[in-house]
Amino acid sequence: MHNKTSFYVILALLAIFLGLGVTALMGMKSPKVVHAPTAPASEASSAASSNISIEPSTPPGKIISGSFDSALAKSDDEWKKILTADQFAVLREAGTETPFTGALLHESRKGTFYSVGCDEPVFRSEQKYDSQTGWPSFWAPIKPDALVLREDDSVPGEPRVEVLDKCGGHLGHVFDDGPQPTGKRYCMNSLALKFVPDPQQ
Repeated sequence: MHNKTSFYVILALLAIFLGLGVTALMGMKSPKVVHAPTAPASEASSAASSNISIEPSTPPGKIISGSFDSALAKSDDEWKKILTADQFAVLREAGTETPFTGALLHESRKGTFYSVGCDEPVFRSEQKYDSQTGWPSFWAPIKPDALVLREDDSVPGEPRVEVLDKCGGHLGHVFDDGPQPTGKRYCMNSLALKFVPDPQQ
């Protein structure tokens, strides 16, 4: 009886070992980075993916240029019905995508980039360039009043300029290390934008 029990124990352990081995061989790879959930926020998890980092909340800084459109204002509950969880984390909680993971980083077709929240044009493809920073970058907006620029002191000792759309959504930041003719680098999150290619001629 003892020998029979030992046989079954050994057999069970062997099956577990072989099962783990097959699993490893068939694809125990690093998890894929999800750029944005396909399900709407009402169906998706309320928490954003680990692909997004959210900085501590700080009081809004002083507006440098531009103005918000009060007609486009919405409550957080309304935004959560419109945006995915990841989009909400970026646009409404000032989250930042992990570099080199954004879906629009290598978008090179001719067309227009819109704010996901406002559905308003903010950049053109002619203004996009490869900054080699890991985020979609532009040297100017589509027009001067397309964006709102605001002081950002959320990182101690690193004053920055936040870029927002007309409905108050966080798009990214602008820096003074871009190419001519402006010398600016509008460093954007892919999740905050959508791309509409030009009609084919």
